Amino acid sequence: MPEGHTIHRLALDHLDRFGGRPVRVASPQGKFADGAALVDGRVLDGVDAHGKHLFLDFEAAGWIHVHLGLFGKVAFGEPPAPPPADTVRLRLVNDTAYMDLRGPTTCALITDGEKKAIHERLGADPLRPRAPGNDADSAWPRISRSRTPVATLLMDQKVVAGVGNVYRAEVLFRHGIDPYLPGKALTREEWDAIWADLVGLMRAGVRAGRIDTVRPEHEPEVMGRPPRVDDHGGEVYVYRRAAQPCHVCGTPIRTAPLAARNLFWCPRCQAAR
Repeated sequence: MPEGHTIHRLALDHLDRFGGRPVRVASPQGKFADGAALVDGRVLDGVDAHGKHLFLDFEAAGWIHVHLGLFGKVAFGEPPAPPPADTVRLRLVNDTAYMDLRGPTTCALITDGEKKAIHERLGADPLRPRAPGNDADSAWPRISRSRTPVATLLMDQKVVAGVGNVYRAEVLFRHGIDPYLPGKALTREEWDAIWADLVGLMRAGVRAGRIDTVRPEHEPEVMGRPPRVDDHGGEVYVYRRAAQPCHVCGTPIRTAPLAARNLFWCPRCQAAR
């Protein structure tokens, strides 16, 4: 499932290609045909992203709400757009670009009130502007009272929105935190450092279009190791590196299921306390 940096990057890409101009909107698959008809030909006034949710603002007609889920894919191209496949849930087209959306969990036209309700059920997003209700302070009460492992809390979109399996594993490694540590055992100083690191890492992810988490001293050229080769891109410490040596201490990276996803961590650098 795409993490928050991907969704925020998609918001910027939509604004760059379609913002401020009329857009032809269609649903070749037919599942979004009614919504597409209501916004077809309208101007894309703005975009928004919160966690893993993307919102496209079409004047007074409402917002197209997209959640990619596990299988959703977005593809951009230049005109002329090819004949749309019947798997395309949503197609946007103007004179300079087109976008095809396939396989999303959600593609719906919603009102301002419905959009507000989605924001209200989501936690703080490290990529949204800092404000009351969207900062380290807003997530801390739930974390500090919870017996749930911190690695699970980081994946709970009601606590922190946009963090997925890669960012949770990597940020906990970078701060030497045992992923099974209960939230209530985390100190406020540790949480503030984790939050600040997520803000920096995820902003870098938006710019680069991939996740990189290793510090300069652990880059391949510095350590004399081969670059990482993985569909997810990016240089990382523990994610998808099970049984490989830790870049810091050499201990084999471990993996285990947690919160319905595979967790990765270094048992030495992230020792239980």
